[in-house]
Amino acid sequence: MLRMDTNTNASELMTEAELIEFLRIPIVSKAGNHSHVIQHLKRMRGLPCIHISKQPLYPVSAIQAWIQREVEREAGR
Repeated sequence: MLRMDTNTNASELMTEAELIEFLRIPIVSKAGNHSHVIQHLKRMRGLPCIHISKQPLYPVSAIQAWIQREVEREAGR
């Protein structure tokens, strides 16, 4: 994980490859291209990301909050 420190706080950013491992996509998905799974989650489920120099990066805290919202949404079904 890339760690960027500022004067007031530290934010952690993951690359797409790191996010794929973090979400365990290779274990839970039969998709041949794991990047397609991430693109689907961004489009259809609001997976948070930022772009720096056209490179998508995923803030760990935003991903964790997104996971919690998804868990709550699934529980409410």
